Amino acid sequence: MRFGVLGTGHWATVTQAAALSTHPSATLAGVWGRSPDRTADLASRYGVPAYGDVDALLADVDAVAIALPPDVQAPLAVHAAKAGKHLLLDKPLALDPSAADEVVAAANSAGVATVVFFTNRFVPSIETFLRDNAALGGWYAAHGTMYTSIFQAGNPYAGSVWRKEHGGLWDLGPHALSVILPLLGPVVDLSAAEGPRDTAHLLLRHEGGAASTLSLTLDAAPDATSFGFSYFGEHGATTLPAWDTTQVEAFGTAVSALLDAATTGVPHACDAAFGAQVVHILSAAERARRTSTIVAV
Repeated sequence: MRFGVLGTGHWATVTQAAALSTHPSATLAGVWGRSPDRTADLASRYGVPAYGDVDALLADVDAVAIALPPDVQAPLAVHAAKAGKHLLLDKPLALDPSAADEVVAAANSAGVATVVFFTNRFVPSIETFLRDNAALGGWYAAHGTMYTSIFQAGNPYAGSVWRKEHGGLWDLGPHALSVILPLLGPVVDLSAAEGPRDTAHLLLRHEGGAASTLSLTLDAAPDATSFGFSYFGEHGATTLPAWDTTQVEAFGTAVSALLDAATTGVPHACDAAFGAQVVHILSAAERARRTSTIVAV
């Protein structure tokens, strides 16, 4: 399958293009970006054509891998789906639930496969953990902490405008939800509070009565970074395992997942519909954080 990369930033360069260029069943066929100079640089790095027009790239590929801000990604994903291209998307799918729903509708109408790269879900140790523990059932509580510190000199995401504006809720929230929802189920309603250093604290109520809490920030004190997820249920307590792969390898697994979905017609668990579900939860959390009320999802 021939892939075009839409985007020219750090993630597109070191993860998406890198994985596609070495994947045994995919071909990196070209790059399009909003900056002609950066597009040319990325294309030259991987020895592929640089496209100045997105429609010209779409005419030459079977699928697109998108590494752009979510408010830019969503309309481009709709456009690519309408052109009949399979979609390998980044998270969050969009910043507005209606925009996320439009991606789902366009993909369904065109009959194209979709995968959203919730990174943890393409890590073998984590996906095995979630599958095995989902089969056990009986999980009634979970807590996740994601305290990162990206706005430091030298961090490749320090200048990310959308991350500065929307914070950890929208950047880290999708990662957190991707490893909470498989065990505790869909979210019914939630409340949220703000903390120092743009920290979002969420209390989620799930179908069946389970509850989870999340604490998320991109701006933790450099010496106060933390990552961890704990789960509690009828079979005991457990924690999310460590990674057993790299980001590039995880993205390669996502490429394979999209190829499988396109070939079999069976949607992947992390398809655009799941991505839209996550956007609806994050939007509700944003409203709850602003209003200090319980918000239905």
